[in-house]
Amino acid sequence: MFLGTYTPKLDDKGRLTLPAKFREELAGGLTVTKGQDHSLAVYPREEFAARARKAAAVSRTNPQARAFIRNLAASADEQRPDSQGRITLSAAHREYAGLVKECVVIGSVDFLEIWDAESWSRYQEETEADFSSADSDDVLGGLL
Repeated sequence: MFLGTYTPKLDDKGRLTLPAKFREELAGGLTVTKGQDHSLAVYPREEFAARARKAAAVSRTNPQARAFIRNLAASADEQRPDSQGRITLSAAHREYAGLVKECVVIGSVDFLEIWDAESWSRYQEETEADFSSADSDDVLGGLL
């Protein structure tokens, strides 16, 4: 599982060092794609393939489903971390997520999210009330 919050910096070549704790699981390959809320999503290769197949099975007559599938697939970039655990984020990915230097990598259970540090801080402030007041039956299906 991917858990925790980490604060790596983006270097001048657009490379980001993955948290050491996740490198082994991602060593076999990963896929970087657009995430929601202007973040990037980093999936182990097999997890991305499973999600992509599931998304492709949705009816393409639904405009939202078509848009989601197109964005997911068109922005996907398959990679292998280098020997130092770095991945290179494309210019398009950096622009989409507003990444310049200070980044936040968060574990999101079965994938990682990469955020601009200021955007992540703002997102946390904006959603704290929702997190604190979430009704476990209505919002989370009895999870808590």
